[in-house]
Amino acid sequence: MPPAVLTPSRPKTSVTVTAAMSVQVAAVLPLFLFGGLAVQIADELGMGVSAIGLISGLYFAVSAVTTVPSGRLVDRFGALVTARAAVGLSATALLGIAGFAHHPAVLTAFLVLCAPANGLGQLASNTVLTEWAPEGRKGLLFGAKQASVPLCIMLGGLSVPVVALTLGWRWAFVFGALLVLAALIPLAGLGRPATRPKVPGAKAFDSQLLVFAVATFLGATAATPIGSFLTTYTVDIGGSESYAGLVLMIGGIAGVVGRTAFGAVGDRGTGREFLVITVMLLTGAAGVATFLFELPWLLPLGTVAAYAFGWAWPGLMNHAVTSRYPDAPAVATSVTQTGIFLGGAVGPISFGLVADHFGWGAGWIAVAASMALSALFIVAGSTLFARPRH
Repeated sequence: MPPAVLTPSRPKTSVTVTAAMSVQVAAVLPLFLFGGLAVQIADELGMGVSAIGLISGLYFAVSAVTTVPSGRLVDRFGALVTARAAVGLSATALLGIAGFAHHPAVLTAFLVLCAPANGLGQLASNTVLTEWAPEGRKGLLFGAKQASVPLCIMLGGLSVPVVALTLGWRWAFVFGALLVLAALIPLAGLGRPATRPKVPGAKAFDSQLLVFAVATFLGATAATPIGSFLTTYTVDIGGSESYAGLVLMIGGIAGVVGRTAFGAVGDRGTGREFLVITVMLLTGAAGVATFLFELPWLLPLGTVAAYAFGWAWPGLMNHAVTSRYPDAPAVATSVTQTGIFLGGAVGPISFGLVADHFGWGAGWIAVAASMALSALFIVAGSTLFARPRH
């Protein structure tokens, strides 16, 4: 087993989790600001629904391609060096969008530029918690760390009435860049950067991880279009722009609560994480199905179910994977994370095309079906290719 501590002294738990959450926010904030402000951005730049999906899909495609190499970089150069690189990429892209994105191609270029930060930041924060979080609380802290993703969704929704409809959407990206750069403060509290020693014979890939990667791909294919299209859909079925932002913010809050609460399940030591994930995915699919009624007042209920259950499993998944592959956590989670990013690439693009050609209803049916199919692959991976917990 590798040494438990990679720096001269173990940082405080509060510093560790703040650093991990801050880096996670920095890694994903550009995309979720784009999703939350899609209505305003599309109006100014002249984009349609399919263009929004295409840009989001390209972002995730680049994230997917760079995730496994990012995992190797994290294990090679250390979590702190790669986390700072992720922060720098995201901040640069946010400021670039605010100042220069006057054409869809320029907007796309900046989002693609910061896409590698997604993998670098998420895998670096996984390693920070694996090495420095106290035993017996890792599941909770993994959940709290992953809760920063719906926190970004909440910020994206809140930015609509607070910033976009008052100062303009570009200022939201400026404020986002300042928030991203603030992640450097808790990172400094972790100490000097350290590299992870190689463990001879460390295993970070097998058939079970491959099946789980398919499951995460399907789950992300279902979930990522929600953040990209929810505000647009809400306005299209009769909700106001402010109400659309509020619905997205409610979803973000539900995601924060769900990811944190379900992350704590991993600390119970029962080994039933995958059963819980299966139930979560099926509940999320049921929530998405309520979108088919096209009733604005019903959207908060379905959104809460979608985010608190159907998109709240990544933290619990990361904890389960790092528990079973402790010698190479960044590389192991890069496999399942690749599935998430590939789903993020396919989901928005395919949803946008389906919605454009067959209507919103067909798109939401596809989302619910993909989420349910993801649950089936979780069951298959946890029963047919069971790997003992370390």
